[in-house]
Amino acid sequence: MSIGVHNIGQGCVTCLDHDEHYILTFPNGYGRQVNALTGIFIFNALSILTVPWIELGGECSINCSKTGYNASIVFHTKPFYGGKKHRVTAEIFSPNDKKPFCSIEGEWNGVMYAKYSTGENAVFIDTKKMPTIKKKVRKLEDQDDFESRCLWKDVTYNLK
Repeated sequence: MSIGVHNIGQGCVTCLDHDEHYILTFPNGYGRQVNALTGIFIFNALSILTVPWIELGGECSINCSKTGYNASIVFHTKPFYGGKKHRVTAEIFSPNDKKPFCSIEGEWNGVMYAKYSTGENAVFIDTKKMPTIKKKVRKLEDQDDFESRCLWKDVTYNLK
């Protein structure tokens, strides 16, 4: 039992401190709750429901037109038998290079490890140790009509 959301389109992120603009695509999202059949002889299809979880799956990319750097990211869904949840792998490319200078693997909600083309291995990021940083968002009156907060302001207001 699951539900899937297939994201289409792209997002734009601007890093104001570096004057960099990134275009990115999104992974698919899944709400999962799998039935696990139990017993040696299953006469009545006895099942135990597992705890539901949210899962990301599929490929996405990040590209910076200013620098030419880009990344290819794969969110791996958990196999029915065995395997881990929340796995991610990625490759980061320099401008005009076909071979990645960095490969990343781990869990998108935990620790990710980097392996560089130099042979060096390091922790890329530990999301559980990251501080929460308040995002900077332009005032609604300074946003274009189709920017998220402006577009969804009435829905957000009514949800609150």
